[in-house]
Amino acid sequence: MITLLLPPRERFGGQRLSADTGRALARGDRSERSGDQLSNVLDVLPRGWPVAAAARQRDAGDAANAAWLRADPAYVRPDINGARLLSYGEALGLTAQDAAALLKPLKPLFGDAGFPIDAPVPTRWYLQLPLGAKLPDFTSPEQALGADLFDELPQGPEGRRWRALLSEAQVVLHNHPLNAQRAAAGLAPVNSLWFWGAGALPDHVRSNYTHIVSDDESVTALAALAGVEVAPKAASWSGRVEEGDSLIDLRDARDLAVLERNWFAPLLDALVRGELKQLRFDFDDGARYDIARSQRWRFWRRPLMSFVGATAVNGAA
Repeated sequence: MITLLLPPRERFGGQRLSADTGRALARGDRSERSGDQLSNVLDVLPRGWPVAAAARQRDAGDAANAAWLRADPAYVRPDINGARLLSYGEALGLTAQDAAALLKPLKPLFGDAGFPIDAPVPTRWYLQLPLGAKLPDFTSPEQALGADLFDELPQGPEGRRWRALLSEAQVVLHNHPLNAQRAAAGLAPVNSLWFWGAGALPDHVRSNYTHIVSDDESVTALAALAGVEVAPKAASWSGRVEEGDSLIDLRDARDLAVLERNWFAPLLDALVRGELKQLRFDFDDGARYDIARSQRWRFWRRPLMSFVGATAVNGAA
């Protein structure tokens, strides 16, 4: 079986489904998923989403016996109402030499605070924390991207300490000569950090999937702990049906026509040819459609034209 992890149906609004997709969804078995989307992909114990520890284990293999916090390089742009996170991590295109230069003045700052900082990968920076360290809630960078920082930075007494640390780090980075060089080259400066993904290695991570295709680092880092084979997402389906169950993460999709052309159509064709046994559409709003070749005889069901109003069981609009 291949599962397509999809955004909520409302994101596509009134965009039209192709005749083949609309027919397949209407004839498929419709159900409502229990639990949130990702908890059905990865079972993490204790409950939580310790991305920093999982990614650290993948990147450096030394995540045990400590808690970890990502402190990724970031570009923040001030505006009339405050400041906004515009870029972070991979998007900044740092080399190992860039990361080493930027980290040099930050190491004493965070070392004196008791949180050593390093970067086993130039675009993924980590703070090592004592086990059991009391931390505020941190917002993931993809959620904060483009938002007002005041609304996304940690609050409360513990948050105050981290806001102060961030302010000191921003001063250090603002004055770093590498940022003047980047600006002269037309590149975004690295003038801030983004704290996120706090936690220790989980006791276990399990998944029913043997293959996961995703560009979401949270998913891929934790999937690696579960022993799942992970791969980055290509522009379209590769045409390869793996042994075991596979998941393709398409939650960032916004254009239904692109999804239809690059993913839905080739996968449904493979189902018709018998190369694929089952295809599941798993939407973030909880709706699931399980599609199998044998359902082609359900010709009396009216095809879906779009996702607007597609709320009844078995696709009856």
